[in-house]
Amino acid sequence: MVLEYIVIIIYSISLLLILMYAIAQLNLLFNYLKARKKKDTSEKLDFSNPKEIPFVTIQLPVYNELYVMKRLLKNIAKIEYPIDKLEIQVLDDSTDESVETTAKHIKEIQDKGIDIQHIRRTNRQGFKAGALKEGLKIAKGEFIAIFDADFLPQKDWLLQTVPYFKNENIGVVQTRWGHINRNYSTLTKIQAFALDAHFTLEQVGRNSKGHFINFNGTAGVWRKECIYDAGNWEGDTLTEDLDLSYRAQLKNWEFKYLEHVETPAELPVIISAARSQQFRWNKGGAENFQKMMKRVIKSDNVSLKTKIHSLLHLLNSSMFTCIFLVAVLSIPMLYIKNEYEHLKIYFYVMSFFVVSSLIFFICYWHMYKNIYGGGFKNFIKYIGAFFTFFSIAMGFSLHNTIAVLEGHLGKKSEFVRTPKFNIKTIKDGWKNNKYIKKKPSIHVVLEGILAIYFVFGMYSAFVVGNQGGDFGLFPFHFMLFVGFSYVFFKSVFSKA
Repeated sequence: MVLEYIVIIIYSISLLLILMYAIAQLNLLFNYLKARKKKDTSEKLDFSNPKEIPFVTIQLPVYNELYVMKRLLKNIAKIEYPIDKLEIQVLDDSTDESVETTAKHIKEIQDKGIDIQHIRRTNRQGFKAGALKEGLKIAKGEFIAIFDADFLPQKDWLLQTVPYFKNENIGVVQTRWGHINRNYSTLTKIQAFALDAHFTLEQVGRNSKGHFINFNGTAGVWRKECIYDAGNWEGDTLTEDLDLSYRAQLKNWEFKYLEHVETPAELPVIISAARSQQFRWNKGGAENFQKMMKRVIKSDNVSLKTKIHSLLHLLNSSMFTCIFLVAVLSIPMLYIKNEYEHLKIYFYVMSFFVVSSLIFFICYWHMYKNIYGGGFKNFIKYIGAFFTFFSIAMGFSLHNTIAVLEGHLGKKSEFVRTPKFNIKTIKDGWKNNKYIKKKPSIHVVLEGILAIYFVFGMYSAFVVGNQGGDFGLFPFHFMLFVGFSYVFFKSVFSKA
């Protein structure tokens, strides 16, 4: 019985943590809905007065971006801003032939009278954080706009964002990500689904109540003074953006999130690229929890509610560990439930997962409705989209759990860039992309085994107990089977 009680305790704690996270999401939804009803009365710089237009530096941190550099530079060159108050830094750490083609494109832009510099380093120390820090040393701008290589800001982007720095307490203005290849495949649709939830109810829900949010690494503007005051960029975590964001807000800098300003970008189109991105984000989140937890708790200028939201925010990625534990232990729990009658009272805790799932369903519906519109037809489409997203997200739970554990345990790893493809439609090819990882991870084998494991879980529903089976967990096991099968087969067969 000792083993059975251990399983019950771990399973129950994991479900309770997921429920706590779901309740926090519900609170963010209420904040979000209230915020949408309020009119933004923020002070803004008057750009009709040339004296109020500040100098801006655009930083483009890039590394081996052969396929998207021309598109990026062509787009950035169209940015509308007084030419005498704008400079562009191409922070190029590349080690391949893209260096030459990038230099050629930069020369063409320079010939048009635009202040754009090709800045190269002899090493990748600090990775992206190191490149940004190096560029900052010579940046002329009072404000620093940052775009990753796959982002395509609208030409009036600076005119929509920089004016909000009229308030001298604002250290960052962050915009919402858009997705130029949202409908390319099931993989891009579920990534867009997850990111849309973050960039609507989470960012607005936190920001509207003064809780900590994060600069998302790109598509935002920093006040240079804020970067220096917060301690500058540091490369000791894989999510340097989250790290600096928290250090800045702990020093009382305010962040302004603009949901109405969309910055289009390209989503990873193959699963190996999505896996590397997910690994970096989830491991970096865990690393930042370890780095920031005590600072947040001990801070005298942060309210209790903000501290709670901050800790849950930093633990976002760690929820995958709870999901993975619940998934793996659900089959032993099914047998324990039907074997020991006197323990059945403890199994009411299983309903917590249903409650959590319902909360997520409601929260994400509001996000979906804002993008696609309401109505019965869209609601039916949403149901399919939600369960597809939920299944595949659970299929990533092993991969993301490994990332989270590495982050919490302090295991260091290299900053692995996400390969870009310059793909918008299904007709665009990707198989000749030189940056694609050729061999799937050994973890893929475990994901295949887990898919089979959850087939066993579905089979178990028919044979446990003496009452003709127990089908309460059957839908859950079916979704897990679908999720792990999808991740396994895509990882094995969708490669160059």
